[in-house]
Amino acid sequence: MPNGIRVLHKQVPHTKIAHCGFMMDIGSRDELPHELGLAHFWEHMAFKGTQKRKSFHILNRLESVGGELNAYTTKEKISFYASVLENHFEKAFELLTDITFNSTFPAKEIEKERGVILEEMAMYLDTPEDAIIDEFDAVVFKNHPLGNNILGTRESVSSFTRENFQAFIERNLSTDKLVFCSVSNWPMERVVKLAEKYLGHLQSKIQPRERLLFNSYQPQTLVVEKAIQQAHCVIGCPAYPLSDPRRLTFFMLVNILGGPGMNSRLNLAVREKHGLVYTIDANYSTYVDTGLFGIYFGTEKKQLKRTIGLVLKELKLLREKPMGSVQLHTAKEQLMGQLAMAEESNMGFMMMMGKSILDLNQVESLNDIFGQIREVTAHDLVEIANDTLREENLSFLQYVPN
Repeated sequence: MPNGIRVLHKQVPHTKIAHCGFMMDIGSRDELPHELGLAHFWEHMAFKGTQKRKSFHILNRLESVGGELNAYTTKEKISFYASVLENHFEKAFELLTDITFNSTFPAKEIEKERGVILEEMAMYLDTPEDAIIDEFDAVVFKNHPLGNNILGTRESVSSFTRENFQAFIERNLSTDKLVFCSVSNWPMERVVKLAEKYLGHLQSKIQPRERLLFNSYQPQTLVVEKAIQQAHCVIGCPAYPLSDPRRLTFFMLVNILGGPGMNSRLNLAVREKHGLVYTIDANYSTYVDTGLFGIYFGTEKKQLKRTIGLVLKELKLLREKPMGSVQLHTAKEQLMGQLAMAEESNMGFMMMMGKSILDLNQVESLNDIFGQIREVTAHDLVEIANDTLREENLSFLQYVPN
């Protein structure tokens, strides 16, 4: 659009549901040191009042017609989104525009929501499998905004005022870093008309922003005693950023190692063969300038050392033993199937589309991605494993029962 906002739409002829939302290239890594948790707090406050609506009217607007209104915050993105019957698409579009651009941050609501977020923090701290994964960010991205917890700290959350929200939005909200994305049975032309109606009057605001790049990793080992029943462990290191051509090959490697399939190498070696864990998985998150690889598991305290040894053994096998042609073919088919199923979710596709345009300025088709997957060789996987999964490059965070 003339003001820089991009409108993305996919028409799906037979659906009766419209999924739509704003996605902004703003996240917790864009907070200043005194703003820790502010992006996530804004996500909460968007529902607490605008220039023409009180909190009740926002929450009731779509819920009363069977729709859903929601939001999320990550290190690099904030999104406000909704799902409604397609005949209420315009209602959702107008409401999302209102909460994104016209929030008033009433002082009484800030005070109330502060308590809600402090309770959210307490709940997360009581869940070691969640807490350890977030704390691992701080181990790998030490002294960098990517290492800060998205929820912030009790001290920072307790200090925010209306002026903090306004200053954060003024500094970060830029029309060229914001997209409206939707999936419904509407043709693109109808969506564009809505965009012109609700977004056309907004002034262009394009401002440069320099994110602090991460380039100072040092492997760490940290053991924390806690009042818990089970030992928890995360093992990992930085990985390839969004723009790196090796990203898809590494994603495939991580999927082979500890993806959602019950036949992942870690699940077979640690759970099925030895019965040492209930859950063990590997994940890979990408950012504009770096990435994060991590393996998580929980086990009995007395089995912790043995389990870590089995994990390191699987990493060594990936570095030293190329996959056979049948194994490689199976791994490719599995990954392509998982990606195709993920795209079956219209909500998931809407989110992916918005994120992909903001990050890469394109939405790759499944066929393009499948073509890249088919080209991966066993040698490529070994090379990537040796580049990223060297034992001396890994950090360890352990929660152990005291």
